[in-house]
Amino acid sequence: MDRAITSVQNPRVRQWAGLLSKKGRDEAGKFIAEGIHLVKEALKAGMDVECVAYDCDRPLPDELAEVRANSACEWIPVSESVIAKCSSTQTPQHVFAVVNKRRCDESLLWRTEPPLVVLLDGVQDPGNVGTIIRSSEASGATAVILGRGTADPYNPKTVRAAMGSLFRIPIFEGDLLWYLTEARSRGIHVVSTAMNAERHCFEYDWTKATWFVVGNEGAGVSEEVSGGVDERISIPMLGQTESLNVAMATTVLLFEAMRQRTFPQIKIPVHDPKKLSRDKN
Repeated sequence: MDRAITSVQNPRVRQWAGLLSKKGRDEAGKFIAEGIHLVKEALKAGMDVECVAYDCDRPLPDELAEVRANSACEWIPVSESVIAKCSSTQTPQHVFAVVNKRRCDESLLWRTEPPLVVLLDGVQDPGNVGTIIRSSEASGATAVILGRGTADPYNPKTVRAAMGSLFRIPIFEGDLLWYLTEARSRGIHVVSTAMNAERHCFEYDWTKATWFVVGNEGAGVSEEVSGGVDERISIPMLGQTESLNVAMATTVLLFEAMRQRTFPQIKIPVHDPKKLSRDKN
């Protein structure tokens, strides 16, 4: 058995703990994935895992023992205090991985036909960002693009909420206006959500090349980014609720796109959004 790292003052432990901050992650180009499930998913997805640290006082879980044999990364026994030092939760799981960030090939945004890309404009809550990444993968979206003011995709809360999808679906970060201009120049239709839009999401043709923008939890899509959108659509609602959480709303749109693209034989009744609005009042 390899010699365990037990001191929180160990240089490697200090480096790992630094990955809990965005500055540390940006400087190192690495992040931490905590827990059996995320460590296993990172290895299965072929992520560039630098090392896996596990509690030296506990047996390695069977799920990880199976994948260890086929992994090329370093496996390091550590003390419980080291685990706690490198964890973002009050009750740490007993294993974590140090993972190098991915560099995704931007050309796939233009190769995929028809693309379905989600753009996040100032979505600040890491849990929402992680959930959107997870829903994007589950519904077959092409990629997710994170714009200015959006939570770090490698924030520990985002990584947990994405439940492994972060390792599989392409993620990009950058200037949304540049991306939108490029998409529209290639004939891709760009939409965003708006409460009083004339068309709702069940009327929209999601089978065509589409990028859609979702905005900040409180303010929505910024005025600047909104100027790069071709059309606004709404999500009709029958109850008294005025709006949905941004992650919930994005998931509704993604799975309507999946329905139209993958299960076109499944039809749903289409209501007049104006009538729905009158009924709510």
